[in-house]
Amino acid sequence: MPAKLSPFHQAIDFIAYIERLKSVIRKNALHDGSRPENTAEHSWHAALSAILLAPYANFPVDQDRVARMLLIHDLVEIEAGDTFVYDMQELAGQDAAESRAAQEIFRRLPADQGLALKALWEEFEARQTPEAMFAKAVDRFLPMYSNLRNGGSSWVPHAISQSQVRELAEIIREGSITLWEWVDRELTQAEQDGLLLP
Repeated sequence: MPAKLSPFHQAIDFIAYIERLKSVIRKNALHDGSRPENTAEHSWHAALSAILLAPYANFPVDQDRVARMLLIHDLVEIEAGDTFVYDMQELAGQDAAESRAAQEIFRRLPADQGLALKALWEEFEARQTPEAMFAKAVDRFLPMYSNLRNGGSSWVPHAISQSQVRELAEIIREGSITLWEWVDRELTQAEQDGLLLP
């Protein structure tokens, strides 16, 4: 039986393990449409976007907590992969797969760090705190914004309708009315521009 790693070496190993997030390719493309983004890029973009958008949250939020939440929220994709939000078949098994992945991933850390990060991930998923509602709003906003910027790269090929996007966009309203109102106007324009079906 191998010797138990020290907390330092567990952290070092975890840093190597989470590098795999750079290899998880998402269905969403970069704003310039040149290639799909990876999940590590999305997580960084979400964390920094949340800091910039924090003044527009519905409630005062702990920006540091929101940023940490967004940096770890998609670590589960290392094991569970990325799920296309418009694929009902994929979505059906997403929660169970991501819950199993969270167990696997956070146990790799020293117990105190693993429990703290898993609790943060669970808070994000539950969407009950102001921080979680705002973090989820930003997370939901970014793929829509990418599609608005890159000509609907993941909408047009899949014949996505404005009503499908609006159903997903409702989560944004929970975290930021200001952001939701902007998205609301842009989705109407996106349909007029032919990026979304009616």
